[in-house]
Amino acid sequence: MGDNCCQAKACELSKLRKQQAKVLWAVLLINLLMFLIEFGAGLRAESLSLTGDALDMLGDALVYASSLYVINKSVKAQAGAAFLKGMIMFLFAVGVFARASYQLFAGARPETFTMGAVGTLALLANLLCLLLLTRHRQDNLNMSSVWLCSRNDIVANTSVLAAAALVFLTHSILPDLAVGLLLTFIFAKSAGKVLSQSWQEMQQA
Repeated sequence: MGDNCCQAKACELSKLRKQQAKVLWAVLLINLLMFLIEFGAGLRAESLSLTGDALDMLGDALVYASSLYVINKSVKAQAGAAFLKGMIMFLFAVGVFARASYQLFAGARPETFTMGAVGTLALLANLLCLLLLTRHRQDNLNMSSVWLCSRNDIVANTSVLAAAALVFLTHSILPDLAVGLLLTFIFAKSAGKVLSQSWQEMQQA
């Protein structure tokens, strides 16, 4: 009786992990595609907020990839993947800040139509990711963290759309720079938190 119960639980866990993997692959591919679209559009439109949000998409893709990798791994492996993720997020913050410095001196006003159109597409993509992840958000800490990551992205997308509207109304680059620098701060803060937590877990493991 006990063996049958354990086998049933093992089968349920295996089935759950397969379902989680399918969802993670789907949101990974969505984010990679949106990174390519949004990064290219951000460079063409000379929009810091779009470029920053594109890097956020790439960061999310890395989050989902690492979550896929550690589904069946040890705590130490999860902490190592998280530490690498934190380093990449910190590099994103440096990259966006460097881009902000360049655009501040260049003074080029971004194309608001491209910002609005691609920003809306990115918002829809993140809403789809959130919908796919919602079913699994209570499964474990791994799935809960990626759901929170996806939910926070919607705030970033909304900020890009707000920046596009303000640039259009004010004919100034400042709203775009403000949102871009806000994303830089979010990257840096998140990177610091992830690096600190993952380092502690690696030491404990």
